[in-house]
Order: sequence, then structure tokens, then C-alpha cells
Amino acid sequence: MDKNENRKNNKKKKSLIISSIILVSIIIVLVGVAIYYLTNNKEKDDKTISYTDLIKEISYGNVEKIEMTVGSTSIKVKFKDVEEEKRAIIPNTEAFVELIHEKAAEGNDIDLKQNPKSVLMQIPATLFSLFPTLIMLALVIMIFKMQGLGEKGQVYEDTERKTKIRFKDVAGLDEEKGELIEIVDFLKKPEKFTKMGAKVPKGVLLYGKPGTGKTLIAKAIAGEADVPFISMSGSEFIEMFAGLGASRVRKLFDKARKMAPCIVFIDEIDAIGARRTSNSGAETENNQTLNQLLVEMDGFSSEETIIVLAATNRPEMLDKALLRPGRFDRQITIPNPDLKGRLEILKIHSEDKRLSDDVNLASIAEDTAGFTGAELANILNEAAIIATINKHEDIENSDIEEAVKKVTVGLEKHSRTYSEKDKKLTAYHEAGHAVVSKYLETQTDVKEVSIIPRGVAGGYTMYKSDEDKYYISKTEMKEKLIALLGGRAAEKLVLDDISTGASNDIEVATKIAREMVTKYGMSDNLGPIDFQGKEQNDMFVFGENIGDKIGAEVKLLIDEAYNEAQKLLIEHRDKLDIIAQTLLEREKINEQEFKKIFE
Repeated sequence: MDKNENRKNNKKKKSLIISSIILVSIIIVLVGVAIYYLTNNKEKDDKTISYTDLIKEISYGNVEKIEMTVGSTSIKVKFKDVEEEKRAIIPNTEAFVELIHEKAAEGNDIDLKQNPKSVLMQIPATLFSLFPTLIMLALVIMIFKMQGLGEKGQVYEDTERKTKIRFKDVAGLDEEKGELIEIVDFLKKPEKFTKMGAKVPKGVLLYGKPGTGKTLIAKAIAGEADVPFISMSGSEFIEMFAGLGASRVRKLFDKARKMAPCIVFIDEIDAIGARRTSNSGAETENNQTLNQLLVEMDGFSSEETIIVLAATNRPEMLDKALLRPGRFDRQITIPNPDLKGRLEILKIHSEDKRLSDDVNLASIAEDTAGFTGAELANILNEAAIIATINKHEDIENSDIEEAVKKVTVGLEKHSRTYSEKDKKLTAYHEAGHAVVSKYLETQTDVKEVSIIPRGVAGGYTMYKSDEDKYYISKTEMKEKLIALLGGRAAEKLVLDDISTGASNDIEVATKIAREMVTKYGMSDNLGPIDFQGKEQNDMFVFGENIGDKIGAEVKLLIDEAYNEAQKLLIEHRDKLDIIAQTLLEREKINEQEFKKIFE
């Protein structure tokens, strides 16, 4: 076990001890209160006499002896000519003693024994009086513990480590790695650059979609430079108490200065780096945290080789003050991997897996265009699980194909049963998508059509994704709308009715049409203008009825696509019927079977 593991274990033990002490303290208090109530509030039974009856018995001269404890309202009563003692609860001890003395003066001889107050009897009452204070103290300790205000610097103990990840473990980011190698040189030999008069970059912002490898490449930089890697998430700076976020930033950079040269990595920096506002409350606390981060980054001296790496999925959310030179000097986009990158990622993640001879990683890379590194790793992991469940000796190609479908569409549900009417509707709906796509030049080939439910879908049409696309033309987007509406058009054409099954298709189609008009400027009537993200007041510059015009353009695109889908299906009705009937018989059509139908 290394030092880092020991440090983590020690921290866990300390936290466990503190939590145990708090828990035991609360239990002791509760037990004390229980004892207090049990000793002072005994239930009445056959050995208990009421206070009124006791006074009567004393007046009749039937009481021989009374034993009581100072401070207690419970007494023991011994009656004449009776061996058993009885208990009674008296409302006021002083008044009762005075009453006994008065009866004694009247000739009624009663042996009154008053025992001193015991220590054990004092404990419950003391605990009971301290109960609110102890509860409040326990809550304060637990809250401060949760806020990381215990031992100074303890918050960052488990994040301090030297990572073993290297650039060879990062695939598909060759250009990005090439630029970041300079950062490694800065950390290893800063004097080489300072002699030339160059300043060490203070910050590097990595941004891209989730799962593209931002955190991985940050660890690889620290691993290559062989320097400490201090990692925190932006959400860890956000606290419920004012000023604690800024305090954590100060502690983080104080620790970094002591460990320099080092790398400070802040994941999801948009949690604290969002644009500052003039609002109050929690946003004021976020502003203070961001201001402290700006101050700390400005405070680096040339002798302190500290580089701040940050990652975000939403760079547009960040405050402009963070992005100016002197803070985050470099901003690097981490894109989805291309074909070569996907193949390299698959090779890395398949090193510890047993692959069958029929598995072709290059083919998988071709079929997973647009997938991130994390998604590719997840596919291989799911394939390993599926192969284990199917009792295969190795991971077969069928296992990987099933994993891709499971990740992208959902789990296949053979047990779900539905009526013949619904089955026929689903078959024609999916056949409509497939037939329309076949006759659209820009749409990719159909890979599989199925009416077996997966996830929330009653069926699906899967397309080959063998091409990395960086730009999408207007024609391609219009034909995508036609393909999406092919299912609804087939329902109306064949069954003369429509269903809720096309809800997701309509949602996606509407989104595409709206973006064509408002984001990409593809409307002939409205022209190349960006309407997206504008406030209602900002829209008035384009006219009072601009919202109606945008809606009309979106509707026009949807209507044209729907009409075109209907025309294609009417023209190729024979193919639509063949595919639908085949689906009703076999439930699934693969790529080869689909092509044969059209041959």
C-alpha cells in the first residue's frame, strides 16, 4: 500500500472516529433522558397508591413508615400490619414533609426517612438539562465537518497524488497532445523558457463534450511532467456558508505553492467561473469565489511553476475575466475522436479484454462515428458483460454489436407483449423510415430495422454511421426531416390513422427545422440571421411579428418534408409492404436482407 492509500485510510479513520463520537454522544443523551423519565414517571400498578388516598391513610393513622430521597417525588410507604410496601408520587416534597411533621405533632407517629440525593439520580436530570445544548453542538460539528472546516488542509489530502497516466494512454488527440507537450516542458525545465524571456502559461482551459477525455489528458500532463496533481471539482467550492468558497480557493493555492512545481486541475469550472451578476444570495457567494480565483491566478510569481488546468462542457458560460491572457492563456478544444482516433481508443480499451478472431476493431470504429472516448470504452465494457452472460469464451462481434445497440437505443425487451394492431402499426412505421431513407441521397444506409422494443422505443431503424461529419448542408438537413417523418407518413398512408409512436420523431424534426431557421439562417424568406438565444425585446428589431414569421417558416419546412415522405411512400408502396410484412414475420431485418429487397 502506497503513501496515498495510507493517507486516504487515515482520513477515513479520523472521519469515522469523529462521527462515532458524535453518534455515541447523542445516544448517551437519549439514554439519559429515557432514564430520567423512567425513574420519575413510573406507571401505576397494584403497588402504587394515589396521593389523595395516601393523605387519607396518614389521617387514619395507618401509615407506619415513609422513605423518600431528597429531590425525588417518588416515595415508599409502609403501612401498619402490612408487610408489602407501596409507592406514591407526591407533588411537592417540602409541603409533604411539613404535613408529616404536623401529623406527628398531633400524635400520629410516622417514621420519616429522608435519603440523600444520589449521584446516579443527578446524572439524568443534568443530561436532560443539557440535552438542547448537546444536540446543537452535535449539529454544528457535523455541519462544519461536511463543509470541510475540520483539520486545516484536510480537504485536499486525498487529491494530492502523482498520476501514473501518460500521453500514450490518451488516444485520438494527437494535435492536442502536441500543443500540451509544451506545458510539460515548462514544468520540467522552466529555466529554458525564462532565459528566452518567455513566461510560464498560468492556465489552460480544456473544453469539449462530456466524455471526450478532458480529465484524462490533464492527468497525462501531470504524469509526463512527474509533478503533483491536485484535482478538485468546481462544485466542491460551492458552500452554504458565505465566504467558505473563497476560503477553499485560498487553501487550494496555498497548498499548490508549497508543492510547486505542480498542476492544479479544476473540473467543471463553470460551477464557479460563470459570469458574475449583481444579484444577492447564493450568486453573491459564487461571485466571491470567482473573484478569489482571479486574484490567486494573478498572484503567481515567475518563480512559482504552477499551472492551472480547467475543464468545462460549456465555455460560453464562463466569465470573460477568466479567459483573458494572463489567466487562462490557452484554450484548447477537445473534439470527438475521428476514425483513426476511435480505432486507437478501441485498441487501448481492448488490451485487457479477450476478443474473438471475428472482432474487427476497424469496422467498429467505422460504425461509431460521433462517439466519444468514454462511450467507446463503455461499449467494450458492455460487450464483455454480454459475452459473460452468454457464456462465450471470448468477446464476439455479435456481443459488440449488441452492446452498441444497448448503449444507443436501449435494452432489448423480448418479454413485452402487445396487440397485433400495435405490432402492425410499428412495422409500417419503421418500414416507412427505412424506405424513405433508401431514396434520399444524403442519408446513410440502413443497418437494421426491428420491431422488438428497446428502451422506450417500440421499434427502431438503425443507420450506418461510417462518416465523420463536421458540416451539414441544407439539403442534408431537409432530407433528414423527410426521413424522420417517414414513419408518421406510413401510418397515415396504410392505416389511415396516426399514433403517438411518432412523438420523438416529431420532437427531433421540429428541433432541426427550428435551428435551420433561427440558428443556421437557412430560411429563404428570413435570410441568414441568427434569432436563437435572443431575448424577446431584442427580437423587435426584426419586426413586431417576427415570432409568427419564424413559426411559419418552421411549419413550412415540416410540411414540405411530410409531403415529400408521403410521395416517396406512395411511389414505392410495394417495398413498404414487403418490409413491413417481413418485420411482422421475423421482427428484425439486417443490412444484407434490406438490400436484397431492393435488388
